[in-house]
Amino acid sequence: MRVAIFGGTGFVGSYITDALIEAGMQPVVLVRPGHERRVRQAERCAVVVGDVADPSAVDTVLGQADAAIYNIGILREFPARGITFAELQLEAPKRVIDAAARLGVGRFLLMSANGVKPDGTAYQRTKYLAEQHLAASGLEGTVFRPSVVFGDPRGGMEFATQLMHDIVDSALPAPLFYRGLLPTGAGAFRLSPVHVRDVARAFACALPSPATVDRTLCLGGPEDLNWREIIERLAAVRGRHKLKVPVPALGLATAAMLLDRFEAFPVTRDQLQMLLEGNTCAPAALHSLGIDPVAFDFEHLDYLSNPTDKQSWHQNAA
Repeated sequence: MRVAIFGGTGFVGSYITDALIEAGMQPVVLVRPGHERRVRQAERCAVVVGDVADPSAVDTVLGQADAAIYNIGILREFPARGITFAELQLEAPKRVIDAAARLGVGRFLLMSANGVKPDGTAYQRTKYLAEQHLAASGLEGTVFRPSVVFGDPRGGMEFATQLMHDIVDSALPAPLFYRGLLPTGAGAFRLSPVHVRDVARAFACALPSPATVDRTLCLGGPEDLNWREIIERLAAVRGRHKLKVPVPALGLATAAMLLDRFEAFPVTRDQLQMLLEGNTCAPAALHSLGIDPVAFDFEHLDYLSNPTDKQSWHQNAA
């Protein structure tokens, strides 16, 4: 099977490319000009240089494929640079879905996110509306909604790496965010971290499976962890404990209202809102695909440590 991939060179996309090749499929990867070296195992892929905004490039990719995956997404938008949720998470997938239907590429997998909804943040709304467009397209579609994804970012940035950099390695105490005026339930919101390899394998396993057609699969790891537990596990990788203090979300939200238009500011209002909502889902969908999800633990967070960290952690754990 030849599989068109839109978003095949980023964090999750690079693992999807590997998983497809491991499953005996050939990825057909659309890559932006100048980013050709980011394609994993390029010698085993068909590489098309172009942009998802170019209909001819989209048609060229789909014209070589039996199935398609749309995996382009952003966590933050920068309208001045043309990087918006509306374009990359709604209009672009709509164009690709329509082109797939026109060209007879009947199987379509869409990366979405756990917690999407029509009345949520711009991130959540655009992904939800893209799901609705796929459902109405007549294609044999499958939607994936992972919780927060972790794993070796291969030189980039992902959930755990960002938290390690911004919070655990900071000289400041770790913030336990809470709503309202009183610190009741500070840091109590929960997430279901899921490993990137498990997410990638889900795509590869679902492609040939009729049982996954017209389904939405929520992908969660084996544990629901609250914010405090996540910080503690990341600190354990460094072989130490991290001081944690309650922090009202209102203060950060107010600062973000003024500053989140600047790229250097670490979090946006929408990101904070989604974090406080929590993001949990069961691993049942992964189990149904024959995948036993790995835990958010020291063994699978090993990519965050160095030899000194490992030695210290094992000494403290003994």
